[in-house]
Amino acid sequence: MSGSPPKFPRPLGLKKFTYANETSSKAAAMSSAESLRALHELVEVHLRRVDQRYTSGRRAIIELLALGQPMSISDISLADPEVPRSSAYRQLSDLQRAGVVRRISASDEFARFELAEDLTHHHHHLLCTSCGRVIDVTPSQAFERTVATMVTELTAQRGFRAISHALDVTGHCNDCQR
Repeated sequence: MSGSPPKFPRPLGLKKFTYANETSSKAAAMSSAESLRALHELVEVHLRRVDQRYTSGRRAIIELLALGQPMSISDISLADPEVPRSSAYRQLSDLQRAGVVRRISASDEFARFELAEDLTHHHHHLLCTSCGRVIDVTPSQAFERTVATMVTELTAQRGFRAISHALDVTGHCNDCQR
């Protein structure tokens, strides 16, 4: 690796989805409706690869996660009462298997879900082990270069080839430190 973070292929050449609350040139270039439509198309492709259909329940969950904040099963049920908890568990499991959703957890008690990075953007998490809060952080390019270099060194020592990395820092948020 040349000191830059590894590049990962875009499935079928589709563009990344831009979170609804993201303010970047990508977001400006693509309207919310176009962005959401592209996200749905990409999710459908991922689900077909694992012989799953893109049902209305899965679509509802994806639209909630597209708001950009990691959500628990409770959050999903509260935000959309039409998605029962039992259904949300099954839907999220299928979406994870398809590579569309990522499970984030500071402990088993506080699992949250978000869209997978290959649908959004590379970021890391600060996870509060007291309240379960998940804080998304997008570090600088210099930070990512340093992490990529360290990952390369670490994996090369074991003959392992890294294709990605995720940094989840556990601790206590500001509110829980008081």
